[in-house]
Amino acid sequence: MNATLIAVALSLVSAGAYAAAAVAQARLAGRTDPSTGVLRLLGRGAWWSAVGLNAAGALLHVAALKYGPLTLVQPLGALTLVVAVPLGAHAAGRRVTRTEWRGTVLTLLGLGALLPAAGGAAPHDTLSLAEALAVGAVTMALVAVLSRPGARPGLRHAAASGFASGVASALTQTLTVATTDRSGPLLSWRLVTVALLVSAFALGGLLLSQTAYRGGLGAPLAVVTLANPVAAAVIGVALLGEHLRSGAAGVVPALAGAVAATRGVVLLSRAQERTSSPAAPAHAVADRPAPRAAPSGPAAGASRAAEALPLRAEAVPGP
Repeated sequence: MNATLIAVALSLVSAGAYAAAAVAQARLAGRTDPSTGVLRLLGRGAWWSAVGLNAAGALLHVAALKYGPLTLVQPLGALTLVVAVPLGAHAAGRRVTRTEWRGTVLTLLGLGALLPAAGGAAPHDTLSLAEALAVGAVTMALVAVLSRPGARPGLRHAAASGFASGVASALTQTLTVATTDRSGPLLSWRLVTVALLVSAFALGGLLLSQTAYRGGLGAPLAVVTLANPVAAAVIGVALLGEHLRSGAAGVVPALAGAVAATRGVVLLSRAQERTSSPAAPAHAVADRPAPRAAPSGPAAGASRAAEALPLRAEAVPGP
């Protein structure tokens, strides 16, 4: 089978797993006190279910990177948002809206225009140790800036999560190609360093997305979906020698596809923001003071009279 078709098929299944994980994380975030620390999540089964789905998506993503370049595999991550639409609607007990369908169609059409230009031969180039360390340092600095306290933390944390996940994918491709081509030792300082960076950025992206989903699923997931392929594509083009398969002639349809896919993601984000009406978290209900029992009999009349006295006193104008 053609390597590009294998990469696309694996990416589709990976997007489904990531979408299910995103919905699970968003539902968990909606039921969790914002002040709850990350360590408290480790004792919840819903958290580990999301981790399992993310792990399945990551394994399929790694396999896709073996058969396809970053510029092909990463844009297919936008399908995560497309799959999350019906899953989120089903979880909320509603139907998919017309705007959501429009966003889905635009996203699919945009990806269809991108694939012929992005699809190329299986990857062979890898990052050197110096390049991997430089990419890791720049990414850590960018994530630190985006994660600082300030306005709109959800979208900034989502952007940081997308960049971290995209860099993890780029480093994973280096790890996968280097270990499967058997052109060098399986255990070296470069591969160990790259493996540690992949683990750090993958875990960091997961925790950042969990924080971002506290404000809802639509907008944060859209930002993650857009930031992820941008980070990976920059590394693929700048350091791994990837390029458009159709050359200059493929630039125009690729740009048109990118615009359509971006518009579709924006529509899906806005639609999910309008249709989402999360219920009050359980901790808010628990913290609400219980109503006092109303007194009965003669005590009831005395209590009502006592409560009315201050109001009457305030109603009397002063001298």
